[in-house]
Amino acid sequence: MAVGYIVGSAVGAVAFVAGYQTMSPQGQWYGRSLVGLPSGSRKLALTYDDGPNDPHTLRLLEVLAKHGVHATFFLVGRYVAKRPDIVREIFNLGHVVGNHTFSHPNLIFASEPRTRMELERCQQAIADAVGNPSSFFRPPFGGRRPATFRIARQLGLEPVMWRVTGWDWKEKGEDYIEQKVYQQVRGGDVILLHDGGHEAFGADRSQTVLATDRLIARYKSEGYEFVTVAQMMLDQARPQA
Repeated sequence: MAVGYIVGSAVGAVAFVAGYQTMSPQGQWYGRSLVGLPSGSRKLALTYDDGPNDPHTLRLLEVLAKHGVHATFFLVGRYVAKRPDIVREIFNLGHVVGNHTFSHPNLIFASEPRTRMELERCQQAIADAVGNPSSFFRPPFGGRRPATFRIARQLGLEPVMWRVTGWDWKEKGEDYIEQKVYQQVRGGDVILLHDGGHEAFGADRSQTVLATDRLIARYKSEGYEFVTVAQMMLDQARPQA
């Protein structure tokens, strides 16, 4: 009885952790992903999901240009196909474009063929818009299975998650978003924000735009540098002195 209880508890604990790892932004069980540099780094990476989105992606680009900051945009393929002009604007301004699937499903529940199709269709939409597919991938909701990142890498995509989030998909105010980020930043972080909404094109992300303006000003004044995920990956790959 005691042995059976112990074995059952161990199996239950493993199942719990495995389930947690499917959604944990920093979990590495199901494949390596970028979440940031070592804590204490003076670099931060702003990333935005669920665009392109009119007008808020364009307003966000104006804020980023005002501060001389480049960010990373993980794009939903069906919105890319709808507004390739916004994607070209993102790309032409020197920002990094990432793959966020074509229709934004939770990939925990997607078969391997469905996962591959979602990534391939988004890659094609991005290539049609800017001439080249992406090199980076973020799963919708952060959800993944053991095969998800393997499929992504087979398609030439490096997985990117996050360590800090502003919880801005809840359409909270700029004060709330800024405070949520401030509570979590320790340096070297990939920060998750949203310039669009997966449920429908045209989501109101005006508060994220305002919060971004404040966050950049705040962290620049504290000596931080904003980089893209591509730059962060290069830093991560460099041998440490």
